[in-house]
Amino acid sequence: MKISIIKIGGNVIDYPEKLDEFLALFAKFPGHKILVHGGGVMASRFGESLGVMPEMVDGRRITDKDTLDIVTMVYAGLINKNMVAKLQELKQNAIGLTGADGNLIRSIKRPVKDIDYGFVGDIMEVNTKFVSQLLEMGLIPLVNAITHDKLGQLLNTNADSIASALATSLAKEHEVNLYFCFNKAGVLIDEHNENSIIPLINEDIYQELKKENVIHSGMIPKLDNAFRALEKGVNHVWIGKAENLIFASKGKLSGTIIEKHRYDLY
Repeated sequence: MKISIIKIGGNVIDYPEKLDEFLALFAKFPGHKILVHGGGVMASRFGESLGVMPEMVDGRRITDKDTLDIVTMVYAGLINKNMVAKLQELKQNAIGLTGADGNLIRSIKRPVKDIDYGFVGDIMEVNTKFVSQLLEMGLIPLVNAITHDKLGQLLNTNADSIASALATSLAKEHEVNLYFCFNKAGVLIDEHNENSIIPLINEDIYQELKKENVIHSGMIPKLDNAFRALEKGVNHVWIGKAENLIFASKGKLSGTIIEKHRYDLY
C-alpha cells in the first residue's frame, strides 16, 4: 500500500480561510493518506482566555494539568472534529483520532532532566495494524497531538514526532512518503527570500549546508527528524507550503525534497 502522511501546523490551522483552502487541496490528494495536526497557537489563546498562561522553554510547551486539559479540548475536540466535519462535506470519509483511540500511539511521560516538561509524551509504540486497517477500509485518519501511556494518562506530544513515528512504523510494510507543511516555501538558502528554495537535500548536501550555516536554528531538528525517518525506511520527505502540497504529490518542484541519496523528481 502507498501511504502519504501529511503534517500541518498553526500557519494553516489558525486561519479559517487557509484551512478551508488546504482541506480542499487535501481532498484532491491521491491515494491512502493520514493527516497529522497540532494547534498550539489556538490552545494558547484559549488558555489565556481561561487564565492559564502558556509557558514555553526553547519553543517547547510546559504542560501542567490545566494546560493538558486545554490542549486536549482544543486539539482532540475543537480543531480535530471541525476538520473531520469539513472533510466529510468534501466527501472524504475522515475519522478523528488521538493516540488513545484504538491504542494508536503509546507514549511515556518525558523523564525529568534539566527541565520538567510536565505531561509531555515521548513516543514508544505505534499500532500499525490498527491504522493500516482503517486505511484499507477507505477511512482517512486525522491524528492530533494527544497520545496516552496505556495507564490512563493522556500526554501532549509533538505533532512532527507523531507524523514521523507513523511514517517510520508504516514504512516497515508499506511505501510511505512524509510531507511537512509549514510557513516557508521549503528549505531556503536565504530565510528572507522565498525564491531561494533548495529543491533537494541529501545527507552530503545537508552536512555542507550546516557547516556553512545556511541551515541553522529551528530547521535543524526538522531535517534531523526527516533523515531519521529516511533511515527507518520512509521513501522520501517533503517540506513546503501547504498550498503547494498538490504539486508535490505530482512530483513537481514546489518545495524541498529530503532524501538519503537520490530521488527521481519526474
